[in-house]
Amino acid sequence: MLEFMTLPNNLLPPVAPYSHAVRAGDFLFITGQLAEDPATGEVVKGPIEDQTRRVMDNLALVLDHAGSGFNKVVMARVFVTDFRYYETVNAIYQSYFGDAPQPSRTTVGVTALAGYGDVEIDLIAYCGE
Repeated sequence: MLEFMTLPNNLLPPVAPYSHAVRAGDFLFITGQLAEDPATGEVVKGPIEDQTRRVMDNLALVLDHAGSGFNKVVMARVFVTDFRYYETVNAIYQSYFGDAPQPSRTTVGVTALAGYGDVEIDLIAYCGE
């Protein structure tokens, strides 16, 4: 069974035609999140620290809406426009997982991202028993 999830616009307005997440069986596939400010719908510009926290906060909104959390994430894909950001993004990313086991992960350097941000992250979470 598939369940397509879109958060209410007051939480995280979609900026393109997509679902924020799709639950397929016991897995939740979360669309790549940019540093979009839910209050304004604009992508946060500025330091990579601010962008990465906003991305992780947006992922937390989607996970929470789906009844999940970072402790159930099994796979992450991180896209960055400059590998000079790698260590900073890693430190902030890891802080959201706390002591939970780290999921498998891929990090990809890209030339550009939608919204002209510098970091985008998508997740797959397990939602079974």
